[in-house]
Amino acid sequence: MIILFTSLHIQELMKSFSINLSYFITTLVIVVIVALVSRKFNLETKEGPILWRVILGCIQLVILFINFISETVWGSLSLFIIFIGLEWFRHIIIKQFKDTHNKIIEYERERENLNNTFRTVRSERHDYLKHISAIHFLLESHKHEEAKFYLDQLVDSYEETNLSIKGETGVVAASLHQSYKRAKELGISVDYSLDVPISSLPMSDRDIVSLVGNLLSNGIDACEHWQIEKGKQALITLDFYKRSGLYILTCENDSVTIPAKILDRLYIDYGVTTKGETHEGLGTKIIKDIVKKYDGFLDFVHKDEKFLVKIKIPLIK
Repeated sequence: MIILFTSLHIQELMKSFSINLSYFITTLVIVVIVALVSRKFNLETKEGPILWRVILGCIQLVILFINFISETVWGSLSLFIIFIGLEWFRHIIIKQFKDTHNKIIEYERERENLNNTFRTVRSERHDYLKHISAIHFLLESHKHEEAKFYLDQLVDSYEETNLSIKGETGVVAASLHQSYKRAKELGISVDYSLDVPISSLPMSDRDIVSLVGNLLSNGIDACEHWQIEKGKQALITLDFYKRSGLYILTCENDSVTIPAKILDRLYIDYGVTTKGETHEGLGTKIIKDIVKKYDGFLDFVHKDEKFLVKIKIPLIK
């Protein structure tokens, strides 16, 4: 529709200047221009409120009709400018709608993660006395080896939750816990080494969740791919500590070889991904934008089938 309407407007504008161009040439030029502009500004055209799209489409159709009956150069030029302005306004509306829709989905996911983490902690607390009673019975029965084995299993299950929630705010703890569970379900080894709570970052909880969530999600996806290709257990580590007025967050994971053309644009452009065509490639750019928002520094290294991301955030809020 954009290409068709723009071509017709251009044709009418050229006629006002007594210039005759074939529809084929006009359409070809418009296709190239629309493709370049869409790529440059990441234009949204396929989503958004149906009512807004219908209303704006009808207005643009009316403007096109007026342009057909307009007999002045300035009239055609003004109508064409109005058409372009409406199209840009449509892009803004659709982009805001998509951003809002994505935020709602993210909030729903965070809420579900928080509820799941709360249920896990509540369940562990509910069963705590039962576990103590079981261990007490085994010790009284002089079954020390069985008691030790039972206690080792209990410590492992509690460690999973404790690594995620100690000192963290609810939403951050939930995000860490769900990432830990997802990695474990895929058979990936996970190591959280957090000298200070990640919640102490001078950021909003939402930005912390987006930052850490995308780091871990990308790392887990890379580990899963690596495991399938290598047939061995992958490892992902998340370190967080404070040094010389900086918070330093690092995430390292096993990774298959990444082409240089993707590495060069990985944290720069949207749509750059190593996960195939079904992924939008938004995570890395979101990470970069959050780091930039808080005047931080991001660096990454891919070497010997290891991918390391290091982020430094100033201590001062």
